[in-house]
Amino acid sequence: MVVNGRPLKRMKRRVTADLSDFLSFPSSGDGAGGPFRTSVREFLSKHATLPPLSSLFPHLLTWQVLFRVGDLTDDGPDASPAVVCLDIVEEDVSRSRSIYCDQCRVVGWSGNPVCAKRYHFIIRADGGSIAGHHKACAGCGDVLHLSDSRCKSCNHVMTTEDVEDWMCHQLEDTTHLLHGVVHANGYGHLLRVNGREGGSRFLSGCHIMDFWDRLCNLLGVRKVSVMDVSKKYGLEYRLLHAITKGHPWYGDWGYEFGSGSFALTVDAYTTAVEIISKQQLSIFLSQGRKPRTRLQDLISFYQSLSERELVNIRDLFCFMTSLIHDAHKSSSNMDDVACKKRRFCTSSTLCAWTTSDIQRVEEAMFRVLRAVTGSNWVSWRALRGAVCKVASPELLDYCLKELKGKQTVDGMVVHVRCNPDSGAIEYRLEPENVDVNGDIANANSAVMHHPSEEHLLRDLRYLYESMLHPQTMTLNNGLHSNKEAVMIAATKLLDCKQFVKEYHPEAKLRVENPFAIHLLCKVELVEPEEDRAPSPPAELVVLSPNATISDLKSEATKVFQEVYLMFRRFQVEDVLGYSGVDESTQVKLLLGSTELVRVRGRCLGKNGVLSRFRMERGLERWTVDCSCGAKDDDGERMLACDVCGVWQHTRCAGIPDFNNEVPVRFVCHRCKGAQANKSLKMAMTRLHILLMLAATAATAATASQRSLHWNTAFVVFVSNTTHPHPPPPPPPPPVFCLFVCLNSLL
Repeated sequence: MVVNGRPLKRMKRRVTADLSDFLSFPSSGDGAGGPFRTSVREFLSKHATLPPLSSLFPHLLTWQVLFRVGDLTDDGPDASPAVVCLDIVEEDVSRSRSIYCDQCRVVGWSGNPVCAKRYHFIIRADGGSIAGHHKACAGCGDVLHLSDSRCKSCNHVMTTEDVEDWMCHQLEDTTHLLHGVVHANGYGHLLRVNGREGGSRFLSGCHIMDFWDRLCNLLGVRKVSVMDVSKKYGLEYRLLHAITKGHPWYGDWGYEFGSGSFALTVDAYTTAVEIISKQQLSIFLSQGRKPRTRLQDLISFYQSLSERELVNIRDLFCFMTSLIHDAHKSSSNMDDVACKKRRFCTSSTLCAWTTSDIQRVEEAMFRVLRAVTGSNWVSWRALRGAVCKVASPELLDYCLKELKGKQTVDGMVVHVRCNPDSGAIEYRLEPENVDVNGDIANANSAVMHHPSEEHLLRDLRYLYESMLHPQTMTLNNGLHSNKEAVMIAATKLLDCKQFVKEYHPEAKLRVENPFAIHLLCKVELVEPEEDRAPSPPAELVVLSPNATISDLKSEATKVFQEVYLMFRRFQVEDVLGYSGVDESTQVKLLLGSTELVRVRGRCLGKNGVLSRFRMERGLERWTVDCSCGAKDDDGERMLACDVCGVWQHTRCAGIPDFNNEVPVRFVCHRCKGAQANKSLKMAMTRLHILLMLAATAATAATASQRSLHWNTAFVVFVSNTTHPHPPPPPPPPPVFCLFVCLNSLL
């Protein structure tokens, strides 16, 4: 087929050649000036297209931007360049089904007013677009295009509610390769990143994060939060990466500790990382006379494989992850891995073993291998156990690592392999065989000397569960002294999920436009409900060099009306600190060009409808005051006291996280203490009355008076108890007994 005189395949490449490269976009010339609220509109008008279908939902406008992925092509005979579709959904929050942002609430931004717009940046896993996607017919299940109003098979009418349901479902889908949302004020959340493990054919997680980071810089995003609940190799990656690198995986792109659950701080996070990563491996290897465990064997085995000494937990897991990385690459490129030398950033020590010590151990190992009949292999563990009394464990591990290729006096050579079934390293003696392709054979044997990727992953999971995870951690006798500290540190690392990156777009704008006036404008509302007043972050206002105080008020009014729904009728009345200054005065004469300015204003008219947009936390008046120190919702499981209504964590209340049962009635410790004090006070009051009546009865002159006072005291005592059927009063005791009883009570 020929189109315009050119083959179709060539035309496809010509079209994709005009697309921006996903791996390098945006370039230096694609910069957008201004804060996020203006940069995003400029970006959409310059790079995005608006499909016709988006007109069905003006409150969910879906823009599209196509990218090519370098020079990669799809597989197949009709291979075409790889294309990625970025959907930007412009959501009108006032008409949205979900007004409030859960991510803002748990990261500490719940006091921000609700923004007028939210922008979703989505890359679907199947490579398609939200606006051009198909959905199944609700009647017969046939595939229909979203623009089709009726199914051709069953004549089912597809309503706009059905299509809107599907569109809203896309905003909650967890399978997207990328899903980030940014509010109109420049505060955003990275909700989803899925690389090749998430179904991507071309893009890795690092490629997607690089693109997202460049895009945020381009658009002038202010802050982005991410809840790190990612897993890799089936493990909690925020714990594993913190041990090996000292920060989460997102930290490679500048994301830092934002807020920790259970009132954890950045100092607590840093201290927890150091406590676990610096744990000495010798603690786990100390066994006394007890038999060796699998954990000790694995530690010794990987110590023997490493070219440098593995001293602590960080060294061990850094070495393990590097082995897995190399093994994964070797499956696709065996030659590159065969000639690659492994290097690890660990501490090293000098050995004091003599040549005679090494030869003595090697001779002992040769004797064990000669005793094996036939072509049987000897496992690493069995060989080490057979010569365990010949030398120290460190020397044995060193000799086992260097045993491959050693030649005996009778001309035999030690061969090493990795068992394909068990993954264990095995040894045996074979006659010397000179291969003409010696280089290739040595390279292959070097690769086979290390366990397979499957075996490495299995060992990594076991080491992770035995040494890192607090619920499955194996602690030897030597670790009992700091057992509590290690488990608490591991729990803290798992509780730290919120990480934030701050981009500081105002610094970039000042460099690009040094002659303009850049002011961070902080607003204060004049209204009666001070306890519920929102606290919007300072907005960047860009003014011309000759702008006046009047221009500042006008621009600040416009900015806050545009960004926040509650400020639709907002009007700036005063610039704090400059009330008596004439409005024609130039701003640069008073404030300079880069300062923080505070303005005061009010929302005109009746704002009953707009009051629901006051805060991202919503309209509910809830209070968090947990014993751990938490004062706000952090995303963890909580419950409210049935007496005072204050929320606190279930874990802090003594209810384990894995226990799904919630008590029918819950009373916090404060209310329990208050009830106990009230009961004690009532008991003391009853006791005081009883003592007074008993004293009066004891000093009564006649028996009838004593009986009257005693009956009165008994009635008072019984009336303050919960006895269902009060017994009749007993006969009054003698005067002597009353005095004895009174003295014992006093």
